[in-house]
Amino acid sequence: MRIAVYAGSFNPLHIGHLAIMRYLTEERCFDNIYLIVSPKNPLKSSISEKTGKQRYEEAKKAITRHKELNVTVDPIELTMPAPHYTINTLDALKKREPENDFTLIIGADNLYEITKWKDFDRILTEYGVCVYPRKGYDLQQIKNRLLKDNPRKKYKIKIITATLTNISSTEINEKLSRGEDVTGWLM
Repeated sequence: MRIAVYAGSFNPLHIGHLAIMRYLTEERCFDNIYLIVSPKNPLKSSISEKTGKQRYEEAKKAITRHKELNVTVDPIELTMPAPHYTINTLDALKKREPENDFTLIIGADNLYEITKWKDFDRILTEYGVCVYPRKGYDLQQIKNRLLKDNPRKKYKIKIITATLTNISSTEINEKLSRGEDVTGWLM
């Protein structure tokens, strides 16, 4: 099976994430989507690993409200030791399910910074990425730069045309801290 690995902090899971999962489901890009809540992103200091289990439980509740999606909330990173590097997660999934092909789902902002990720070469050659647009990023230009800078690598980078959603978890949390209602933005 072709499995989309949609990993992130999901603090909180919002309608922008929902739009990506709907696109992947409706376009039948993959047989299933694994939503993986990361307890702690090694490149972000703004989130506590202690909230990982809570965010995982919230993600499970959110997904049950959207039965039309072909999504499984997978707890794999909750059982793995820190740091939670994406390559370790992908390798653990492949070891657990060797019959499946895994592709990482990321935003243009992540593709822009992917060279900072542990073993990014392996991610791009062994697993590949499916990249959705983000405001302020020229996806084709980012992809071309990566391919030009690494001409001998056979990077698997697929750009998808999912609807651009201008919502971020950071923005939602800022509104929450000001006491604003964000109900319409949450999944």
